[in-house]
Amino acid sequence: MAGVRDKRDAVFCNVLLVRFSAIGDVAISVPVVRSLAAAYPGTSFTVLTSVRFLPFFRGLPSNVSLIGVDLRKDYHGRGGVRRLFRMLEPMGFDAVADLHGVLRTYSLGLMFRLRGIPVRRIRKDRLSRYRLTRYHFKDLTPRPASAERYCRVLERLGFSFRLEFSSLFPPGGADLSAVSSFTGDKSTPWVGVAPFAAHKGKIYPVDLMEKVIAAIDASGPCRQFVFAYGKERELVSGWEGRYPSVTLIDTRLGIEGELALISRLDVMLSMDSSNMHIASLTGTPVVSVWGATHPAAGFMGYGQKEENCVQIDLKCRPCSIYGKKKCRYGDYRCLTGIAPETVTAKVLACLQR
Repeated sequence: MAGVRDKRDAVFCNVLLVRFSAIGDVAISVPVVRSLAAAYPGTSFTVLTSVRFLPFFRGLPSNVSLIGVDLRKDYHGRGGVRRLFRMLEPMGFDAVADLHGVLRTYSLGLMFRLRGIPVRRIRKDRLSRYRLTRYHFKDLTPRPASAERYCRVLERLGFSFRLEFSSLFPPGGADLSAVSSFTGDKSTPWVGVAPFAAHKGKIYPVDLMEKVIAAIDASGPCRQFVFAYGKERELVSGWEGRYPSVTLIDTRLGIEGELALISRLDVMLSMDSSNMHIASLTGTPVVSVWGATHPAAGFMGYGQKEENCVQIDLKCRPCSIYGKKKCRYGDYRCLTGIAPETVTAKVLACLQR
């Protein structure tokens, strides 16, 4: 990043930042928003996002405002975008940063442009991503991280700043009083385990993950908090009975409770999923497992170490940016080929065992 400008020379006074979803991408925007607001205290910034993700933006500088919306309920479809614009227009924004880059935000941005308001949107470089995922002649050069892409949008509006962010919480993590009835006091190392993701190409097989759970349980006193929701919970429900260290986490804690818990973990074991990015917001180290996707696409957690990415080299991987594609061989060897011992060793190294 370029050096920080004189804080008095911001071009715009009232800027709208737009990122509705997905959960991991919204989480990645938090370090950017916080660093931007700190660098330009005389500029007002407003974050427009899903109402579900507002807890991610806790404790931001006073020059940041939040607008949480429920797009499906209140602003669905083409008419919904027009209603959203009519709600935003009186707020007097003089610039818009589209950090999302989807049809809805294109349409919203066009309405601002027609009022003469500058709009800059994220560049996703789809051609570059194609070169990363093609079967022959792969280009595994690391692509810009998502946070860097967000920064570039803001640079094109005239802002220049350094990313300076470590955690949403003070050193030592959040106050656990709100969730202590569920977690208890911390007297042993705490490990978070997030074994699921949105697509099969990013999920380490449950039977192999159970071997990791068993090995961590046998390594010494600890607590393992397994994050599983809905139908996923049924797949791992037996782990609590088989392994004394395991506690299942579901929706009871809510996002704020989960953030507090994750901030006190010694390590989070995650797929290429939102939990990796949520852990990054709390400064928690992450051991991440990668299958069909690849860290070179730029989606590794903010501030996380590449040495803690568990993956194997195959000619076919990465085959997908988001993990949506079916395995060309049908066996997801990019995941089944990862030995549980390899994953366990990374986690135990974080616990210094």
